[in-house]
Amino acid sequence: MFHYTVETNKSVKNVIKKLEANLVEDKFGVLWEFDVQQKLNQTGLDFEDSFTVLEVCNPHEAKRVLDKNKLVGYFLPCKIVVYTEDQKTKIGMPKPSALIQTVNDNELNQIAEDIEKRLIASIDKSV
Repeated sequence: MFHYTVETNKSVKNVIKKLEANLVEDKFGVLWEFDVQQKLNQTGLDFEDSFTVLEVCNPHEAKRVLDKNKLVGYFLPCKIVVYTEDQKTKIGMPKPSALIQTVNDNELNQIAEDIEKRLIASIDKSV
């Protein structure tokens, strides 16, 4: 699977608030919060489900991987998505370990796996 996704009964707003706090504990910050539903509705498109994309970054980790290979920048910042589907709130992300496979570098694979574990821990604490 290229992604990690969990679901909860919490509201999207509550999940995002908790997720942001959990990410800060591990030195990740939310750089940008994109409300896709709002943007689609503003352009006249009917989209009923909440769908928010969070772009998150740990500056030290970003520098670490960019120093190793600039192509990794194509995957930065990490994305975490919080959305509703079938009356449940879902939290998910593309796995850094899956994305990094295209670079074919064992050291970067290990870094990606570490980052992935930390992001998953933040997501799991938000459920």
